[in-house]
Amino acid sequence: MGPTDTRDDAALVAAASGGSERAFGELFRAYAKPVFWIAHGLLGDAADAEDVTQETFVVAWRKLPGLELAGGSILPWLATICRFQSANRIRVQQRDRRHRSALIDETLPSTVDVEQQVITAGLAARIADEVAGLSDLDREVFRLCAAEGYAYQAAADELGVAHGVVRNRLSRIRTRLRTVVKEST
Repeated sequence: MGPTDTRDDAALVAAASGGSERAFGELFRAYAKPVFWIAHGLLGDAADAEDVTQETFVVAWRKLPGLELAGGSILPWLATICRFQSANRIRVQQRDRRHRSALIDETLPSTVDVEQQVITAGLAARIADEVAGLSDLDREVFRLCAAEGYAYQAAADELGVAHGVVRNRLSRIRTRLRTVVKEST
């Protein structure tokens, strides 16, 4: 029994409308691939097409009791459901893309003040002097965490100290350097 055997479609639709899962399973086996390819053609993505194929048959199962098969094949009806499900998925994807785009736009500043992004040679010298005045351990904490991007635990392991020591010292160093920056502006 296949998609071209239309005489059987009417009997299968009648049985499935009465609740026969076996008859519906036969319809599914006969038409899942054509429905998948319709969805894939509309969506251009295999994973989305699989989802829409499943959604198409879920909708078909719910609507079968009211269906009066107009032609000999159920495929045109399934194709219509598939097109609606695909259109819904496309609308949701477009809305999600617009929403993500709006979120990105909100997080970006409207203008970037280059002068604020560049530190002066004088400020750089003051920061370097401040770092040079730190204890050996503090300079190493600063070098590893601030300059080289180490995580607290990685820096702690490298220095042979506890995680909390690195976290607390780096916090104090940052506060000290913020004061230098504020005084220079």
